[in-house]
Amino acid sequence: MKELGMSLEEIKSTPRHELEGLLRALSNFNTIHAFEGQSQKSINELAKNNPDVRTDYNKHVAMKQKYDILVGRKKQHKSFSAAFGIR
Repeated sequence: MKELGMSLEEIKSTPRHELEGLLRALSNFNTIHAFEGQSQKSINELAKNNPDVRTDYNKHVAMKQKYDILVGRKKQHKSFSAAFGIR
């Protein structure tokens, strides 16, 4: 738990649901920032030796796009028919 910067006493006194939330946030943070600074070319090179890297990278990209839309850095693209309510 040193990644959270909490002592053992703080962990014991914190309710379980709060600890689970903190750990989920830490996991999301690590997923979003895992491949920062890496180019698509370097990911392809890494994936040659370890195919699981591509799966992790795809999770990274999807989560980063999701949170960029949520915080307003990017706009969500709608289809033409969805934008005008055409079915």
